[in-house]
Amino acid sequence: MFHIDHLGIAVNDLRQARSFYELLGMPVGPVELVEHEQVRAVMVQAGESRIELLEPTSPESVIGRFIERRGEGMHHVALHVDDIEEVFAEMKCAGMRLVSDELKMGAGGHLYFFVHPSSAGGVLVEICQNADADVAI
Repeated sequence: MFHIDHLGIAVNDLRQARSFYELLGMPVGPVELVEHEQVRAVMVQAGESRIELLEPTSPESVIGRFIERRGEGMHHVALHVDDIEEVFAEMKCAGMRLVSDELKMGAGGHLYFFVHPSSAGGVLVEICQNADADVAI
């Protein structure tokens, strides 16, 4: 079953960005450092979905380079799946261009991989699965 898990938004200042959502009364989670992606992330609950605010910890990170080229804003759409290993294998078999050749672990322990915009209608799409899933990475 697929559903929108979250929308990823690249920001320069996590504290400033989260204050907007707090002002709206939206629940904002704790700051998490995702070292291998060189970002600090915060999840904002938005009904049954979430908004992920991403602040680069290095200008050379993916998010740092994104902000340098395009400015702050929408970075990706994340779709939740129940069996990420199956979806990953299906995407590879279908010849989809993936950003990496392996599943990764992100904020909150979620498993994920990215589908390149060239294979997804010009949109960077993250496929993710809950942290409590029994998956070998």
